[in-house]
Amino acid sequence: MHVPLLLEYGWVLLVLIALEGILAADNAVVLAMIVRHLPENERKKALFYGLAGAFLFRIISLFFISLLVDVWQIQAIGAIYLLYLSIHYLYRKWIKKKTKSAKAMKAPVGFWKTVVKVELADFAFAVDSILAAVALAVTLPATNWPNIGQLDGAQFAVVLSGGIIGIVIMRFAAGKFIKLLEWRPSLETAAYLIVGWVGVKLLVYTLAHPDLHILPEHFPESSLWKTIFWTVFAGIVLIAWFKSSKDLKKASLQP
Repeated sequence: MHVPLLLEYGWVLLVLIALEGILAADNAVVLAMIVRHLPENERKKALFYGLAGAFLFRIISLFFISLLVDVWQIQAIGAIYLLYLSIHYLYRKWIKKKTKSAKAMKAPVGFWKTVVKVELADFAFAVDSILAAVALAVTLPATNWPNIGQLDGAQFAVVLSGGIIGIVIMRFAAGKFIKLLEWRPSLETAAYLIVGWVGVKLLVYTLAHPDLHILPEHFPESSLWKTIFWTVFAGIVLIAWFKSSKDLKKASLQP
């Protein structure tokens, strides 16, 4: 591969890593909430098994990317699942008011059921991530590398590298979010709001699918939608952070 071509591929890989890092932020919040009820040693195992499954799914899906684009039901299931997690928590906490803690709202879910939940969430996230990665990679010049699936071999390598790095970022980010929630438990509600908002993002992608066309096809990639999504995301985080800071001060003043 010639130097100019290598530099172009390297630049796209850096952009893809940055994109994966951004996508990992909201994904990690979801994973943190799913595994939070487990003991610390089981959390790490659940994330490891779940993300190992996500890794395999991303590799397999790259070979069937054209089919994956056409299956809007995958995104719909992911959106419904995340919205259910968020609405169920908020309903139990604010309407039924049975408890202030998500842990006490229901009997703890077993280890392997938690792993399955992580896999379901990763399955939904991978669709979003892969389509974004492939959209970037296909703009790269073709090389003499043999094709893998429907992608040029070098393009495939870029997408796969970005996906692996994204999974690693997601894994460590989820661990950080869990520790943050233990330090500031009042952020839990905000975390579930973010889970719901991520569900809305997947719903927007579903409604913009060419087979449904309820929203304009390119709306999810538009600057308007991205601005709306990240503004609301940042707003939830900032409001929750300041509120949790006040809660910490009140707790420290109590005898």
